[in-house]
Amino acid sequence: MTGNLSPEQLEALCRLDACTLANAIETFHERLRNQGFADNSIHCLFPQLPPMLGYAATIKLRGSAPPTAAGNYPERTDWWDYVMSLPTPRVVVIEDLATRQGLGSLVGAVHMNILRALQCVGVVTNGSVRDIPAAENAGFHFFAGSVTVSHAYVHIVEVAKPVQVGGLKIQSGDLLHGDVHGVQSIPLDIAGQIPAVAARITAKEQALIALCRSPGFSLEKLRAAVAQERF
Repeated sequence: MTGNLSPEQLEALCRLDACTLANAIETFHERLRNQGFADNSIHCLFPQLPPMLGYAATIKLRGSAPPTAAGNYPERTDWWDYVMSLPTPRVVVIEDLATRQGLGSLVGAVHMNILRALQCVGVVTNGSVRDIPAAENAGFHFFAGSVTVSHAYVHIVEVAKPVQVGGLKIQSGDLLHGDVHGVQSIPLDIAGQIPAVAARITAKEQALIALCRSPGFSLEKLRAAVAQERF
């Protein structure tokens, strides 16, 4: 299965920082400016990594409480098939529905390596992750609400359905971008146009910054430049 975007288009989007990307998306007026991104409850654990870009594989889990019946929660591997059905690269998005969100983590060193084998580049969750050094050394992105030591009683309860993480509503197959600033979705219908728009915005910003740093700076010049180059 292939995505809607070419490898070259994906690479161009991945070169953008999140703030420039958000500025470019705003110019299309497809959504309100306070929508389309996760809030600051979702933390970038590896801010030194380059931006993450991938199609969302959505799952929901619980895991803070033990099962009421004897035995353990059943192990599920069917969701791996679902992940493999999505375009590459892939990002696993986990909504933790537990009463105590983040008490247990699905993704540690083992599952991180499983996901890498499934051509995933990162995980986004309102819950927790663990085995932080292993993921960092592998260059695997973690965007999470917290970090924990245990998997507790984590078990998957839903696959391929819409999720909500940090206030961001995510559908299966949505294109996600994340860096030190946070995680946001990219509307697929405009994704191919965004890099060119971002380049124009960056050029305008750099011109204003150069003016602010120039020996000939004045408020009159600044106001004139802003009036001419509104973005």
